[in-house]
Amino acid sequence: MVPSTLRYTKEHEWVKVEQERSLVGISQFAQEALGDIVYVEFPEAGRVVKIGEEIGEVESTKATSPIYSPINGTIARINEGLQTSPDLVNSDPYGEGWIVEITLDAEADVSHLMDHVAYEAYIRGEGND
Repeated sequence: MVPSTLRYTKEHEWVKVEQERSLVGISQFAQEALGDIVYVEFPEAGRVVKIGEEIGEVESTKATSPIYSPINGTIARINEGLQTSPDLVNSDPYGEGWIVEITLDAEADVSHLMDHVAYEAYIRGEGND
């Protein structure tokens, strides 16, 4: 199930926009493709990030996958719970498995991100490339 309250990227990150801050994680689809998550590499808090910039990695028993910033802003905090329990990305990707919180730039725009309908079509192979 793809939550309707989130926005999505083609790289399978999700964003939950809450006023000037946004939580970012990877989708159910992504974590299922990766398998059991064993490690998450985080960016440093305070780092300024741009859309599409690599901000970390998720390592699983199958592969390592980069995490890209879906928005422009500054890393406000990381999910420290994932340092000891990276498997939360598997068990609760849209909740306790969030990866970073980003403070949005004043002129930040999320219109480039897919809504849940477009993302569902995308993962079914029906979306635009």
